[in-house]
Amino acid sequence: MKNHTRYRRLSERECQKLHWASLEILERTGARLHHQPAIDLLKKAGASVSDGNRVRIPSTLVENALNTAPSEITLYNRHGEPVIPIEGFRSFFGTGSDCLHILDHRTGERRQPLLQDVVEGMTLCDALPNIDFVMGMFLPEDVPRMTADRYVMETMLHFTTKPIIFVTTDLAGCVDAVEMAEVVVGGPQALQQKPLTACYINVTSGLQHNEEALQKILYLSGKGLPSTYIPVALGGATAPITLAGNMAIWNAGCLVGLVLSQLNRPGAPFITSGWGASALDMRTTVSPYVEPEKQFIAQELAHFYDLPMFAFGGFSDSKLADQQASLEAALTLMTNVLSGSHLVHDLGYLESGLTGSLVQLAICNELISWIKEALRPVEINDETLALDVIDKVGPDGHFLDNEHTLAHFRDRWYPTLIDHNNYEGWIAKGGQDLGQRAAARVTHILAEHTPEPLSPDIQKRLREIVQRAAVQ
Repeated sequence: MKNHTRYRRLSERECQKLHWASLEILERTGARLHHQPAIDLLKKAGASVSDGNRVRIPSTLVENALNTAPSEITLYNRHGEPVIPIEGFRSFFGTGSDCLHILDHRTGERRQPLLQDVVEGMTLCDALPNIDFVMGMFLPEDVPRMTADRYVMETMLHFTTKPIIFVTTDLAGCVDAVEMAEVVVGGPQALQQKPLTACYINVTSGLQHNEEALQKILYLSGKGLPSTYIPVALGGATAPITLAGNMAIWNAGCLVGLVLSQLNRPGAPFITSGWGASALDMRTTVSPYVEPEKQFIAQELAHFYDLPMFAFGGFSDSKLADQQASLEAALTLMTNVLSGSHLVHDLGYLESGLTGSLVQLAICNELISWIKEALRPVEINDETLALDVIDKVGPDGHFLDNEHTLAHFRDRWYPTLIDHNNYEGWIAKGGQDLGQRAAARVTHILAEHTPEPLSPDIQKRLREIVQRAAVQ
């Protein structure tokens, strides 16, 4: 959706101060990089290296990278159609990945997920109109753990035509995922020109860059494929507890990925993080997802840099798809749209990212529909003002049987899950709460919707890649 109403929490001056702070961290403190080719690349460009892998990056490398990184990236669907133009203040929505549990929509049971749950999740995403891209949702327990990412990638490619953001355990999984996507779209050049996929790269922290993350950013940028680079910054643990210090160290980590991608291949598509400054709840040591403190800030920096961003919302720290889950999903979706977040993932997450729920995902789809309508530009013209109609009906008439009403009543927003009945009408339809209605809709979609299948030949080639990884 294109946002016409933007809220700003930080001024340009405040963004500049955070940027300067991140540059000072990189030049003065430096970061540890656990991959020699990445260290060598930075050293050759002018970074200093001490203590084996502690790299200090001069600000000129950051500024150069900001000048070469593209400000716009487009993701395509399976048919090669441009469906996610990442630019300006447009927001697109998708799921998350790798939940360790699923809240079963049929039984309400919290259990370990299976590959069939990924199949059903993709089928649901394929049918929901406000889900723009997909991620793997669940970490299935019934396939080999070390190659589970290949099974999930195969499932995503088969059960939806929508763009995919994939997560892999290591570089080998990333290479296999890219190969699968190339098989589906027609080869490496076709994938580079019209990317169906992007990779979500997890980084240990702002100042600790793990080998797998560095390997992936070099591999993907070298191929000219889009990827995110997302360091963790936990206030009170891996970053200062203060909001500004937390954001500065997290942003410094993002800039490390940016510099590496652009040194490796100037102009490589890079997606920065649209969130940061998470902190431990010092009462429980849990890292909650839905914190009000960090809202809007990372998005401001992404817009300050004019970079595409990977944000998150539509989730909850609740353990159930209950009132808390709905209000936290609504708040985080609205803050993301108002801040102009680009790729908003983790819809359907519960329990601070440990559990996924198809019911919660269906509710998020409804919430997005509401938000889109609430922020849609108002059409004001002679037809919509209806002054002649008002004059004709006058103060003593009504508009129920007026032709103008007949012509325009469908222009209003009508919900699919939110209840607008009176009490008697609600009782007549079963007296269900929102969670029950959402569960019923999930069941209906899974029974009725059939995603467009891949050709038998492509299915066979994807299966060969998965099996090849399983025997290595």
